[in-house]
Amino acid sequence: MAEERKGPINFTVVPEETSNAPRTYANFCAIQNSPLDFTLTFCEMLPPSEKQLREAQTSHVVKAPVRARLVVPVQMIPGLIAALQDNYRGYQESVAAQKGSLH
Repeated sequence: MAEERKGPINFTVVPEETSNAPRTYANFCAIQNSPLDFTLTFCEMLPPSEKQLREAQTSHVVKAPVRARLVVPVQMIPGLIAALQDNYRGYQESVAAQKGSLH
């Protein structure tokens, strides 16, 4: 006889730290969306070379190497925004506390 479910199971998803996924640095993010998802393209923007500066004078474009591209379903975006805001708020409070303790 199969076991009957006794209601919903509450759980939290956490990253598996034993993963070998590389940590990638990016200091620029381009965002595009479709009706179904958002695409976040992370790039590493280095100071432009002389050649890039000359080309940018006419094209008004400087290309940055793509380091990662993430496709995120639309349903995940509100939670992502809330998590970023919450983490940034904590960061700001931490920096303010550090500055306050230096005086």
